[in-house]
Parts: sequence; structure tokens; C-alpha cells
Amino acid sequence: MADQFATDVIALIKKRTESESGEGMPASFVGEITIATELDALGFDSLGLADVLWDVEQAYGIKIDMNTADAWSNLKNVGDVVEAVRGLLAKEA
Repeated sequence: MADQFATDVIALIKKRTESESGEGMPASFVGEITIATELDALGFDSLGLADVLWDVEQAYGIKIDMNTADAWSNLKNVGDVVEAVRGLLAKEA
């Protein structure tokens, strides 16, 4: 079960996925997004992941430097993104 922070990050990812669906991916493709959802299943490539990271920056008022973003390119599922953001926010606190 996802905590509130995970739920908020999932909502950001879902919003990005839905906005991308206007560019050719049917909205029904998305379904329910959970922490176990694979990023590949959402159709995210490296550019899509960069867009998600930008959304996170805007939502949480943080800056993700490119070295961090490059390191995040090996994230596999939504839970990985949630934990990476959680770790970054803990460092900034």
C-alpha cells in the first residue's frame, strides 16, 4: 500500500502519462498506476522520464541535476521513482 507521498508522485506520473496519451498512446493503455507499475509499461523512454523528473522538480521545488537524472535512467518501476525522489528530498531537508 502506498503512503501519501507515493500517492502524490503516482498522481504526477499519471498526469504526465495522460498528457502523453494525446500524442498517440490511447488513454486506456494506462490503467491503474501503482508503485509496482513498470515505467516501460507506461511508454516512458528517457525523454519521458526526464519529463517526469521535471514535473517532480516543479511540484516539490527541488532541482535534479543532470548527473542525478542520468543515474535515474536505470529506474525500472514507479516505486523506484518514488524512493529516489524521497531520498533526494531527505537530503535537501
